[in-house]
Amino acid sequence: MPATRLSRWAAVSSLRFPAPNSRLSRFDDGLDRAQRSPLIRRMRSAIFWGLCGLALLAIILPLLDMIGTLITQAAPLLNLNLFTHGSAIDPAHLSAPIGVADGILGSLLLGLGVLIVAGIIGVLAGLYIVEFAPPRPRAVMRFFSEVLSGVPSIVIGLVGYTVLVNGPLQWHYSLVAAVISLSVITIPYIIKNTEVAFDQAPRSLREGAAALGLTRFTTIRKILLPTALPGIVGGLILAQAIAMGETAPLLFTANWTDANPVLKLTNNPEPYLTGVTYNTLILPYAQAHELAAAAALVTVGIILLLLLLGRAATARSKRMTERMDL
Repeated sequence: MPATRLSRWAAVSSLRFPAPNSRLSRFDDGLDRAQRSPLIRRMRSAIFWGLCGLALLAIILPLLDMIGTLITQAAPLLNLNLFTHGSAIDPAHLSAPIGVADGILGSLLLGLGVLIVAGIIGVLAGLYIVEFAPPRPRAVMRFFSEVLSGVPSIVIGLVGYTVLVNGPLQWHYSLVAAVISLSVITIPYIIKNTEVAFDQAPRSLREGAAALGLTRFTTIRKILLPTALPGIVGGLILAQAIAMGETAPLLFTANWTDANPVLKLTNNPEPYLTGVTYNTLILPYAQAHELAAAAALVTVGIILLLLLLGRAATARSKRMTERMDL
């Protein structure tokens, strides 16, 4: 056999059948990597959860700092008078008790109006989109709903002022103008939550209703609505929380007053909690600044309570859906 062929055969043999020492070295390397991999995984897991903890602190700490600051500033007014007296401040009697009762009553009245107007329109629109609308109108309605949810609230307030307050209707600063503006802001969220609530209903319910020969309206009323109701309620509560925290559209449509609200739809300014904060913070009195902080603290507390109720309703809807999904 020539030398060149012999050398080629030796090279190929060395590739196909490596020496025992090289096999042992590769086995040792693989064993070392296997032994090191649990440690590496634990380190990566610790780094990941550490970053998650930092992100959680970045969310929680500003909220806790805000609440702590409000409590500190509002401490002199944190008593029963806060919920039983109005926000009117008399410069000649700064020691007189003051509170946010008018703001709470006005915000509750506005919330009730939003619940009626936006709740009815939003739930019916969401039901139509998810159950009745053809594909193209459904896409168009969803597009405009998403666009409306991104419009700044101050723009909606300005349009409300132009059309409802100082426009052809001449309602002036009023309850109905404020309710319509807040409803325009919250309707997209109610529509979306209604869609999600009906979409989460198990398909088996629809198939069973069709097998029994039930009409679409009977299926919705008797079968789907009880399943979707907790999710719908969660969307309505979320809309209330959004409306409770708005200020800009109310400045354009409701103005503000330190008197108790009255059931007059037009030509009457309305009190509300965020208006108490906005209008008393600019006054040159320490008591006014304390009242502004107290009103902000009450607003944050009500919003947190509404959000917790909304989360509870949504969680109940998911549990019902999981139990019924066969």
